[in-house]
Amino acid sequence: MRPKTSQELNFKRAKARLIARRHATRYRALARALIHYATSSITPQQTQKEISVMAKILEKKSPCNFLIFGLGHDSLMWSSLNFGRRTVFLEEDEAWIDQIRRRFPMLESYHVTYDSKVNQADNLMDVCRGSECAAIVDPKYSIRPDRNHEDAPGRMNAIYTAGMMARNKEKGETDVFVNDVNRAIEDKLSMAFLSEGYMKKQEGRLRHIRIPNHKDSLERPFCPE
Repeated sequence: MRPKTSQELNFKRAKARLIARRHATRYRALARALIHYATSSITPQQTQKEISVMAKILEKKSPCNFLIFGLGHDSLMWSSLNFGRRTVFLEEDEAWIDQIRRRFPMLESYHVTYDSKVNQADNLMDVCRGSECAAIVDPKYSIRPDRNHEDAPGRMNAIYTAGMMARNKEKGETDVFVNDVNRAIEDKLSMAFLSEGYMKKQEGRLRHIRIPNHKDSLERPFCPE
């Protein structure tokens, strides 16, 4: 075996230093998240079992591109678990974005708007089933809106767009998680537009759906039997 040249040795050392820096950066990110949650009295919106379902999928796919509809007290955790790739949060409440940014300036978040309301759910379902909507993908509607009352923004656009983005992906599958499926709108819309046939698991109020891209097979049904 020939001895390594100085150039090869320098390259190997540089690579080792780069890996060490990445591990150190990841450690700091995880340490920051652990310290935050260890000293916080805020109760998470999801149960441990619900969080575990998402965390297991993220563990397999990370680092990956991770889009989350809405900012919450768990945002730092998800961003830290997906260290090394892009985690983007979309939020409709500008005041809440400012508050979270002051606490966690390292998070990437954007303000989004919407035009659907909870009381329009049934009508929008009928419209979205039409063939003229089958190819529409508009990321500006990918949101996690507040739906505490009938005039509040609904999740129709977010769920529908998530399904269409997954189906229009160039290759591979997309894991989609919908929370609060104990509520009628989230339950009905996720089954209709993300497809019951693609559902992998439901844990409590969380539903996990894995949607294949439809570009590999143009004859693949929107929702399998």
